[in-house]
Amino acid sequence: MPFIDRADAAKQLARVLDGHVGERPLVLAVPRGAVPMGAIIADTLGGDFDVVLVRKLGAPGNPEYAIGAVSESGWTYLTPYAAAAGADSGYIERERAAQLEVLRQRRTAYTPGREPIPATGREVIVVDDGLATGASMIAALHAIREQKPARLICAVPVAPPRTLELLQPYADEVVCLESPAGFRAVGQFYRDFSQVEDAEVVACLKER
Repeated sequence: MPFIDRADAAKQLARVLDGHVGERPLVLAVPRGAVPMGAIIADTLGGDFDVVLVRKLGAPGNPEYAIGAVSESGWTYLTPYAAAAGADSGYIERERAAQLEVLRQRRTAYTPGREPIPATGREVIVVDDGLATGASMIAALHAIREQKPARLICAVPVAPPRTLELLQPYADEVVCLESPAGFRAVGQFYRDFSQVEDAEVVACLKER
């Protein structure tokens, strides 16, 4: 497997991103899995660290299968196969409302008493622990692009080739360490892909 765990993947990504040392980039992690990774990358590059909150929209009867994603602003991305998965407009609006409520709860829990670090005019690196459909990353990149960063970079350890193609219009640069044709799931590329809990996310952010 390419990666021992998320820490190993973060260190490998940081080596590829070392050209940003000295630029004080803003590293934004997509919770929950990428948060420990983002902290490592930010520390290695001498950057600032925060989270960008998005939620995938799950398919009817199969919530793990992403048919899209929503950002905190309410902007929604839908995959081309959302309708084929059985998601009509009524279902999408209900799912969107439910996930927006989760985002409100997570913002309160993760960064109480402060606003997100502004991305305007910054070199911004958005990190996730891997991509499947890319829906959540697209929503994250769109949310940050609206803040007018100087440069917007997507950085992930692994993603299928088709997903990387879909991401290209949303970022100035896409960094991906592994892009196998036989991609099935992100977890297959990690020896240890243990779930990251909310408590770990809160602890990472409190240390900043």
